[in-house]
Amino acid sequence: MVNCCGLVSEKNVPVPLKSISVQLHVRDHVASVHSSLQYVNEEDRPLEAMFVFPLPADAAICHFSAKIGEQEIVAEVQDKESARDQYDDAVSSGQQAFLLEESDESSDVFRLSVGCLSPGQNASITIVYVIELSIQVDHALRFCLPAVLNPRYTPAASAASVPEVSSACVIPYTLSLSVDVRSSDRISRLESSCPLDPLEFLDAQHTHAMVNLSAGHRFDKDVELLLYYENTHRSTAVVEAGAAAAQSGSLMGDPALMISLYPEFPAEVMSSLASQREFVFLVDRSGSMSWKMHHGKGAQKRIESARDTLLLLLKSLPMGCYFNIYGFGSCFECFFPQSVVYSEVTMEEALRRVKSMSADMGGTEILQPLKHIYSQPCYPDHPRQLFVFTDGEVWNTKEVLDLVKSQTFSHRCFSFGIGEGASTALVTGMAREGSGHAQFITGTDRMQPKVMQSLRFALQPAVDDISVDWTVPEGVMVDMLSPPISALFQGQRALIYAQIKGQSSGETEGAVTVKYRLKDQPVTNQLQFTLKPKEDTGLTIHRLAARSVIRSLELQEQAGRASGVENIRSRIVELSVQAGVSSVHTAFISVNKDSKQTVKGPLLQRRVPTGLMFGGSAAYGAPMPINCIVFGAPMNMCGMAAPGALGSARRARPPVEPEPRMDPLLRLVSLQKAAGCWELNAALADVFGKTEDEVTNHRPAQVDGSVWATVLALIWLRAYKLDQRVEWQFVAMKAASWVRSQKPDGLSQCVCEGNMLLGSQVTEDALGI
Repeated sequence: MVNCCGLVSEKNVPVPLKSISVQLHVRDHVASVHSSLQYVNEEDRPLEAMFVFPLPADAAICHFSAKIGEQEIVAEVQDKESARDQYDDAVSSGQQAFLLEESDESSDVFRLSVGCLSPGQNASITIVYVIELSIQVDHALRFCLPAVLNPRYTPAASAASVPEVSSACVIPYTLSLSVDVRSSDRISRLESSCPLDPLEFLDAQHTHAMVNLSAGHRFDKDVELLLYYENTHRSTAVVEAGAAAAQSGSLMGDPALMISLYPEFPAEVMSSLASQREFVFLVDRSGSMSWKMHHGKGAQKRIESARDTLLLLLKSLPMGCYFNIYGFGSCFECFFPQSVVYSEVTMEEALRRVKSMSADMGGTEILQPLKHIYSQPCYPDHPRQLFVFTDGEVWNTKEVLDLVKSQTFSHRCFSFGIGEGASTALVTGMAREGSGHAQFITGTDRMQPKVMQSLRFALQPAVDDISVDWTVPEGVMVDMLSPPISALFQGQRALIYAQIKGQSSGETEGAVTVKYRLKDQPVTNQLQFTLKPKEDTGLTIHRLAARSVIRSLELQEQAGRASGVENIRSRIVELSVQAGVSSVHTAFISVNKDSKQTVKGPLLQRRVPTGLMFGGSAAYGAPMPINCIVFGAPMNMCGMAAPGALGSARRARPPVEPEPRMDPLLRLVSLQKAAGCWELNAALADVFGKTEDEVTNHRPAQVDGSVWATVLALIWLRAYKLDQRVEWQFVAMKAASWVRSQKPDGLSQCVCEGNMLLGSQVTEDALGI
């Protein structure tokens, strides 16, 4: 396998990209990102270079310019085919030209072509994009600057074009990053996966701060920033003035409104989480899942973290639900022919299979297992909840999203991007089309708390009949630009973009009301806002609103009939050009028509070799057949179970190295029964740091052994693992429910004795028993 970087020649010669400088401007929940890329042609002949790089799928590129010497050329947004023709004509005639376009296959991959740089010539490329900041489990706002674009796996049978690849193997350029944060809320702190200089507050209210990335960063991993406000979960509204030069009545000319809504569900509805669900877990087992979660000491492999997470999920599932687990790579397998009732027997069988899961299934082909899952009939009154774990390296993102969208009324999809380089287009797109929620696990993140937050969302009742109503003064109209809200979760932000048309005679206040039904109960959330635009915010909200409309139109185009596709395409191009933001049908083009001389001589090309597009390369072995399904058996090359394989599937595996000692919390969880209780034995005592005799001798005489063991487990969790409560919350809920169902005598004495044994002071009320 060739060792490649973001910009290399066909002989793996380093690209002439020397440095990247990024300025990040955060305003409340959105950000504007200014990136400058410094090039120099070190060849002795004219050069055409291509740089392929990742951006978040929901980013809206809104500016592209090139500076050669003292001359700056600002690019225009044009129809993509026209822009490509202009670029080719300019380069072939010896003119300097620059082309920036979105990949046809995935909305989070961009291709920058730099044409006709003379020998020794410098060029500075500036790209600006705007983006919404996602909210994490601990209420942080997350920004990620991707360093890695992993190879996108393409099945051998597919002839589709695949974006070129950049990979953080040997990075020949450096990165500088400055961050400016302004907020209506107080800023608590800012953390990063990379070293930062100290955070500097620029006002007494702590609503304006700056920080820089420490010098010397090599950009060999994603730069992740986590921003903490004091009141992140507060509904807000921001009105942004339109562009003075834009036509009144147009999207860019009128004021734009962004609503950040945090729905609050009634406490009586949330007090009991639903158990009647079907849970399907789809886990990536491609070769890249054997990579480490991060570069730090003691990092787990991605597949190891996935196994630990499945253990926690299986122990957290409620009695009465159905479940199944799929593993996928070039082929796929499922633990059971169809989803089974959750019980002690089926849980233990699944756990046995989880322990042997490896990253041994070749490339990444997610479409076929999804088709198989959706072909299975749903169980009545058990809505399907699909959990997808992947490092996001697929080639056919849009085809996958179309499939998920076609099943939107039969399930909810919760997706997890694992490791640096996970495709945001795939991970966020599956959650969006499946009315679920997306999470990313990068750097030193632990997978378990994020997955358990999504499990809480999956156990929440589905929200139906969502409507949005506006109350505004006479003479004012609100045109909602966002697609209809398809999913709401307790404590999770919903963003709404709208265009404010007309003018009020004097009133400046408005309100938005969101109504929906939750378990057949009507719920209303309302937010008041002012129609007076805030100070200049650089049209960030307008551009994000335009991007939202463009994305909706692109989805309509994919699903539309041939007769209406051309009209939708025209609307996408028109809005993209008007707003100056990227789309799948447009590109940024700039040609240096004022150059005094044309470039002469043979033109060198610097591109990434296309042979790197296959995940089934030498690193993973030969590509495997893609249309096969196996129920826990090894496959021969025809995709059929080998003779006798069903009886000897596990014996055929190579010897497994002894695993390191399990984390105490996971050890405790692994010992819990499906019903929620623990048994009194030596393994449980060892978790507490006690002998079995010590634990047995403290048991009150009137208390059953399993009740005593379960109360001890609850006390230990409360006393020593409270900081990981997100991870064990459902385990504890099952345990407390089981204890209550036993109606035991002497519970107060049981808690007292348990505290004495474990050296803790946990109250009976805190245990919920």
